[in-house]
Amino acid sequence: MNLPKIIAGPCVIESQELLEEVAQTLVGINAKLGTDIIFKASFDKANRTSIRSYRGVGLDKGLEMLSDIRSKYGLKLLTDIHESWQAKPVGDVVDVIQIPAFLCRQTDLLVEAARTGKCVNIKKAQFLSGEDMTYPYEKAMESGAKEVWLTERGNMYGYNNLVVDFRNIADMRNIADTVVMDCTHSVQRPGAAGGKTGGNREFVPAMALAAKAFGANGYFFEVHPNPDCAMSDGPNMLYLSDLENVIKSLL
Repeated sequence: MNLPKIIAGPCVIESQELLEEVAQTLVGINAKLGTDIIFKASFDKANRTSIRSYRGVGLDKGLEMLSDIRSKYGLKLLTDIHESWQAKPVGDVVDVIQIPAFLCRQTDLLVEAARTGKCVNIKKAQFLSGEDMTYPYEKAMESGAKEVWLTERGNMYGYNNLVVDFRNIADMRNIADTVVMDCTHSVQRPGAAGGKTGGNREFVPAMALAAKAFGANGYFFEVHPNPDCAMSDGPNMLYLSDLENVIKSLL
């Protein structure tokens, strides 16, 4: 059986203790379900709504902390980059380099990520269709990426609201072998919480199942032991304790 690719972890690196708690849970799920969950956390959230919002621990410290997680727990790693110069140092540490949705048409960013020879996960912008992702995909593939994944995370529908058109998943499967559903960012309410992003985490399990019906073969979950106390994206993050059952529903 071909298991889906699963990406999970906290939105942003808050502390080593948080990373280890999440990593231990992921290792346990892998052992129970036979999965190979990729650990995700961001060293910098460069696109936070407010200048007063927490951004992370920075590149050097963040990569050191992620490397420790790999060494201790044997998990594969994914993190995102926002500037071209970050690609090489990040590529030296992680298995998958992620391109944020807002930046998916930035040619230099895509090219430098691909030149690392690593897998590149490109998140579809909130203003693009699935078919539009042909061009970011080509930029990365033709620049040397090992693999290119495409990720659905919803489209803007008026102000402060995202809606997922699941037809985009089928369209992107015509472009890339791996199409990931970002089940937590797709339930965001961008900028809807007074300088922060709101969200509706109760819809996350249904988003995952709907995406499966449309052909998704990867799933992205931001998780946290206590999302309401998280330093970024709390309202749309899944409780860490709920992750195993959600994954079970997809297998």
